[in-house]
Amino acid sequence: MENGGQVYEETTVPAEEGKAPCWGHLTTRHLGKWRLCLKISQLVLSFITFVLEEIVTKCSSCVGLYIFEFVSCSAFLLSILILVVFCTSFYEKAGEKKDFMVVISVGSVFLLASIIFSATSDKTPIENAAVAFGYFASIAFLVDAVLMIKKRRVKKERQPESTTNPSNPPENQPLNNQQT
Repeated sequence: MENGGQVYEETTVPAEEGKAPCWGHLTTRHLGKWRLCLKISQLVLSFITFVLEEIVTKCSSCVGLYIFEFVSCSAFLLSILILVVFCTSFYEKAGEKKDFMVVISVGSVFLLASIIFSATSDKTPIENAAVAFGYFASIAFLVDAVLMIKKRRVKKERQPESTTNPSNPPENQPLNNQQT
């Protein structure tokens, strides 16, 4: 202590992170390689869709365009949010159930908005491109939902069914060591 040395040494070793890359507090540990690619494609496709529909300057029936604009912007922002949640420690709080609900909802609404916009658009090249990317983004969200459903089924099939009552586990040791 007088020499300026430490009084106490560290007693624990920092835990090693998984094999996934880590940048500061960001990690891809919660997403596999394919899911990460799918999440990034959802983000990119919804962004391209949003930009393309913003380029549209004229519309004869603008209701479909406004719905499509709202949905594509919302999908883009939710894609960012989902990616941030999966790459940070917020994942433990949110979990996959909320991700599934967001992905299935966004995919379904994006598909519906793409159908509405394709029916009400003026069929200009920009509108057609926006609709095409809207369908691609919808497919990316819905494929992610299907993959999550398959993962749940596989996980459920691997879990053995318990024959004992979990609220009353069997005792392995006697209450006392005395013989009577």
